[in-house]
This record gives sequence, C-alpha cells and structure tokens, in this order.
Amino acid sequence: MEISFSAAAKAEICRMLPQKHCCALAECFGILLFCNSFHADGVKIITESREFAQILPKLFKKAFGLSFDLAPDSPEERKQIFGITDPDKISLIMETYGFDREDTLSLHLNLPVVEEECCRASFFRGAFLAGGSVTAPSKGYHMELSTTHQSVARECDCLLREVMGFPPKTAARAGCQVLYLKQSEQISDFLTYLGAPVAAMGIMEARLEKELNNKVNRRCNCDDANTSKVVEAAQEQLAAIRILKKNGILEKLPAKLKQAALAREQYPASSLTELAGMMEPPITKPAMNHRLKRLVELSKEGQL
Repeated sequence: MEISFSAAAKAEICRMLPQKHCCALAECFGILLFCNSFHADGVKIITESREFAQILPKLFKKAFGLSFDLAPDSPEERKQIFGITDPDKISLIMETYGFDREDTLSLHLNLPVVEEECCRASFFRGAFLAGGSVTAPSKGYHMELSTTHQSVARECDCLLREVMGFPPKTAARAGCQVLYLKQSEQISDFLTYLGAPVAAMGIMEARLEKELNNKVNRRCNCDDANTSKVVEAAQEQLAAIRILKKNGILEKLPAKLKQAALAREQYPASSLTELAGMMEPPITKPAMNHRLKRLVELSKEGQL
C-alpha cells in the first residue's frame, strides 16, 4: 500500500538518530510535549508510523536508560501504542526536564534543553514525529505541529521564529494548540531543517510543476483569445468583401485592395502574416492589416 506524503517524511526523518545524549533528550522532549498524553499519571504515545515506532524505544533508552511499560504486540498493527506508567520512571523523566511530578498543570518548553542548535533541530524532529503532519503538495501546502499544552505552543512559536526566521500561524482545534505553515518555501525549509531533504524537494518540485502548468494555461488562454480575435476579424473582412461585390464596388477598387480581397476570400483561415506573404510583391503584416481594414471601411461607407 502506498504511504502518505506525511508518513514518507516521517520515515525519512527517522533515518537520523541522535548521536549525542543531549540531542536524544531534546528529541524525546519534543515527542513528550507533542504526544497524545504526558502528565504525572503517565505517558501515552500513539503513532501510525512504523519507522517512528521502531526508533522510539531506542530514543528513550538512550535519553533515560528506561523502557516502555506498554509496547505494541505486533509491528503490523495500524496504530502503535507506547506507554509509561511506572511512577519512578515518570519521576525520572519529569526531573530530567526540570518539572515537578506533583505539579504538571503548566508544562512548558524548558529552554536549557534546547540551548544548542543541534538540540533544537532534534527537539523539532521529535515534535513533528509525535504531533506533526504535512499535506501532500499535490493537494495543497500545509504543515502543522499540534500540542495539548498552551504554554508549549506559545514558546515553540517563538523558538520556531528564532531558528527558521519566519513565524508560524497559530490556531486552536479540539482542545489542542496548533502551529502551522502554509507557504511552500517555509514548509520545504522546515522539512530540510528536520532532516527530510527528499520530502522538501518534493514540495519544491510540486510548486515548480504548478507554476509551469499555470504558465502553460495562461499561454493557452492567451492563444485562444488571440485566435478568437483573428477569426472574428476574418469573418468581418469576408462579410465586407461580399458587400463590396454585391454593390459592384470591388471591381472599381485599386489593384492592391482587390489583391488583398482575393487572398482573404481564397484563404479565410490564414493569418495576416501569411496573407502578407502572398501579395505581389510581398508586404508587411501592418500593411496587410491596413488593406483589409480599408475594405471593411469601404463596405460600411457604401462608396469609393
């Protein structure tokens, strides 16, 4: 079964495991603050990404030296559920990030955890893996990070501005705080920052393809409009020639005008450039246009 664009981006990010302990702590911090549940009673992480499910135990082992109390029975299950309920493990995690297990009502982004640039990238990788998604570029441009912690959303908004140089948009949805990006360049830059250059390239390729298609459509529309004008002008000229013939005026016209009228009659679909080349001697396109316009004027005047 073909995986989604968001799943492919997460799989790409999962190929990059943190080498330093500080980065492992930062990535787990992002996971915890953006996962399904992180409070004094326990941790619950639910994901449909097999790649994320595979690296998650390794990340927590490297960061805290602990294992999950609840893990998926089978890697084939669509939803992979991980949990930690042991009070000692919860206390260890809370203390690592400067939280009091007895007071987790206002979890926030502990800035010393993301002080180093490498740790910031790791933090946002964890946030995206646990609470992020990105729309397939063929359907539109939208990338988001969702957390249940209002303070975390506000502080991550500031951090994202600092590391990326552009502000995310914010929204509240079903009890969650959402940070999101809608511009293709910003999404591409952020995916590259997270360690997903292939997904980022997919965004840019889709954007270029859309721009090319728009240019082609505009060109086609312009050509269609020009063709319509040419056809309308030719019909007007043919009607004028018929009137001039009917009134016996055509035969009295100068040779240059009669030659233009004959060419238009014989080649009703030809362009001005083509008709101009048929004249003896050949003339310019503006000169041909002038002759045909003169035929139309004479048909309206009804006289020489």
